[in-house]
Amino acid sequence: MNDSDAGPAPVLALKDVSKSFGAVRALQDVSLQLFPGEAHALAGENGAGKSTLIKTLAGVHRPDTGQVLLDDSPVTFHGPADARDAGIAVIYQEPTLFPDLSIAENIFMGRQPRRALGRIDRKAVHAATAELMARLGVALDPQRPARGLSIADQQIVEIAKALSFDARVLIMDEPTAALTGSETARLFSVVETLRAEGAAVLFISHRLEEIFQLCQRVTTLRDGRWISSDPIGDLTEDDLVRRMVGRDLGELYPKQQTEIGEAALSVRRLTREGVFRDVSFDVRRGEIVALAGLVGAGRSEVVQAVFGVGRADAGEVHVDGKRLTVGSPTAAMDAGVALVPEDRRQRGLVMEMSIERNIALTGLDQVRRGGLVRRSLEQGRAADWSVKLQLKYNKLSDSVGVLSGGNQQKVVLAKWLATEPSVLIVDEPTRGIDVGTKAEVHRLLSSLAAEGLAVLMVSSDLPEVLGMADRVLVMHEGRLVAELPRTEATEESVMAAATGRNGKERAA
Repeated sequence: MNDSDAGPAPVLALKDVSKSFGAVRALQDVSLQLFPGEAHALAGENGAGKSTLIKTLAGVHRPDTGQVLLDDSPVTFHGPADARDAGIAVIYQEPTLFPDLSIAENIFMGRQPRRALGRIDRKAVHAATAELMARLGVALDPQRPARGLSIADQQIVEIAKALSFDARVLIMDEPTAALTGSETARLFSVVETLRAEGAAVLFISHRLEEIFQLCQRVTTLRDGRWISSDPIGDLTEDDLVRRMVGRDLGELYPKQQTEIGEAALSVRRLTREGVFRDVSFDVRRGEIVALAGLVGAGRSEVVQAVFGVGRADAGEVHVDGKRLTVGSPTAAMDAGVALVPEDRRQRGLVMEMSIERNIALTGLDQVRRGGLVRRSLEQGRAADWSVKLQLKYNKLSDSVGVLSGGNQQKVVLAKWLATEPSVLIVDEPTRGIDVGTKAEVHRLLSSLAAEGLAVLMVSSDLPEVLGMADRVLVMHEGRLVAELPRTEATEESVMAAATGRNGKERAA
């Protein structure tokens, strides 16, 4: 077995597991051991096999060959219920709670304590929930409805539910992707509590700094194969990246020096009551401008208003000196503005449609003849951009939903770059994609700016902001509070402005 450190017996393991879907080999001879009281990271690029491995542990998939071992004994899970009964719980990036039920009802759904005559003992349910929350060190009211809970609080509820099933293994799949820094810190504190109680934690994240902060060991997959399992203290981030991508990645933030031209995008006093107000800035040709700030500061709402898919109550937007009709995405597209949205699955793609159809959606006039879409033109457009962006796919006629997250992001970029925009707005361009694809996206943005494109980038990834931006605009509670040139932008200066402390105020 590949992963064979001496010590206590693993609570859960995979031994030489392979799994195929048709002609696609998702896992090949993969082994993994999860030990009590240890946080174990699973690393790899999109498409490396991480999701298939998780689903195998969770009873969704059964191995074609190899074994799942529970307490060193082979076990067969016929479904997720079997895995749950064995003490294995999965916490996904986006929890699925019943919004109209209380926290307590969500945790004990279908197995509430009963009183005489079969009535639910609500007092016992609330007491048990309060005990779980106290155990996790979190103050949440058991009677509060799930509707309106933050993603972070929803994840805590899911963890509490897992504990109520006496889970011995907790699998956390990209749990911090939508969390703020303080919410991530609280989640890590909860994980430490679980480890202290003897739980085994499998942690999946594209954020390498989180892996090194939280975990004791890391297993790396590449192209469905086991590459290594290492104590975290034996690796550097560069070592882990080389294992993940199979090569030296080069620079993660390959920012080119560019010639800055005239303003391509000018925003003046843009306001939406209760969300953002009096927002003014320029983005010049050849420039990457980052819009930074804490979650909820109004960044996404501003760029949506600029493109016209979000409301603005006042203000003006100019592209190349011409005023746009605010609130009209069609006018923005006609003026040469493109928006790559934050949520690629909900707002960037039609998941049931093919790769080629998604890429063609923004340019139907170019692939249509006599009022009908010509498939040959549609295929040609998609093939050209697939080569330019190094898209990994089986057939262009496949549903975009079968692609990895990083390749889905490339399809969204292809769709908008095919319009030949003069202004590209990208909202969280590398969220949820692996480090190799992240470097490719950064290289693409840098080369586009070098070709004279004006790029406005919203990002919660502070190293990305500092590594890629020529200027950083910082928002706090709906207002632009600081404008920092690249030479003055540091983690300290950006965060000070984002939290309303000691920011370098913008000139009026």
